[in-house]
Amino acid sequence: MAKLSLFERRRRRVRTALRARAGGKPRLSVHRTGKHIYAQIIDDADGRTVAAASTLGGKASGANVAAAEQVGKDIAAAAKKAGVTTVVFDRGGFLFHGRVKALADAAREGGLEF
Repeated sequence: MAKLSLFERRRRRVRTALRARAGGKPRLSVHRTGKHIYAQIIDDADGRTVAAASTLGGKASGANVAAAEQVGKDIAAAAKKAGVTTVVFDRGGFLFHGRVKALADAAREGGLEF
């Protein structure tokens, strides 16, 4: 079996730490690419996505910090609509700065607690 990439090792390490701290809370998972940024709230107990937002079909387009802020606001609004107020933040293998941090800050301003 091939060795895991640094990104994949960091992603697994973050996910393992989240499982220990989650306490049954849904997970706000973030994924970013060069062109888009995605966020979804996942209930791991049921194995289903509760809410999702991205730059694909939303108000924001592109993969800049402004688009990430808009996705953060959108995911917070979708979470409120689904009745979710508290989540754990899963940054995946991405570092917590730039677009990922902007999305998290906007989600907090929108009413999500983490």
